Amino acid sequence: MNKNKLSYFLIIFIYIISLNIVNGQEKNTTYFSFNSKNQNSEREIKNLYQKLNLSDQLDYNAFKIAYLGFQKIEKENPILTIVDFTKASNEKRFFVIDLKNNKLLFNTYVAHGKNSGGNYAKYFSNEFNSFKSSPGFYKTETTYKGGNGYSLKLDGLEKGINDRARERAIVIHGANYANPNFIASNGRLGRSLGCPALPPSVSKPIIDTIKDGSVMYIHVTNPEYTNKSFFVKASSLLFN
Repeated sequence: MNKNKLSYFLIIFIYIISLNIVNGQEKNTTYFSFNSKNQNSEREIKNLYQKLNLSDQLDYNAFKIAYLGFQKIEKENPILTIVDFTKASNEKRFFVIDLKNNKLLFNTYVAHGKNSGGNYAKYFSNEFNSFKSSPGFYKTETTYKGGNGYSLKLDGLEKGINDRARERAIVIHGANYANPNFIASNGRLGRSLGCPALPPSVSKPIIDTIKDGSVMYIHVTNPEYTNKSFFVKASSLLFN
């Protein structure tokens, strides 16, 4: 092999090596950028959580899952409702948050389904006549007046988890058994047939605030839900 050919192959070899190095650097840069974005998102969520003064009221993990799910769902208004069913019914576990103005609008009591448990909601179902609550993400729809008065229809967004909410007539409504006075004499709220029922004094203003296309998330730590939910898995993978 003469010197010219040797020089030619040497130049090609160096060129290929340099391409591999550049490609490797680009991949590493992209990976680092992705991680940095995640870290910023986590920081932003924590800052918002603190700004809303939720640390003594709502579990951070519940807020994070709800917030990340909210970002993925098409909605018509910036209101996020979080129902924390890891808390007892004699605690305020219904939160309505305005994410446009970063303001907590309502924090009140909410009842769970009578077959979901006593003071705590432990058992969940998507089945008709189960009289159990269903966890996960919902989108609010239109209002109507029915047997429980002024009520708000809900669409369950998670297949096999809460997507039968409409046919089960799972709605938000006011109920006397969800009144805090009920707690004074019974130690807990009364229970519904599966609906997230609110104290009558606040049910109408809350319904009018969250109706027509806002997001609601019912938080539980039940493995049957957390292992199945796309939203819970996505929030877990994003920061791990």
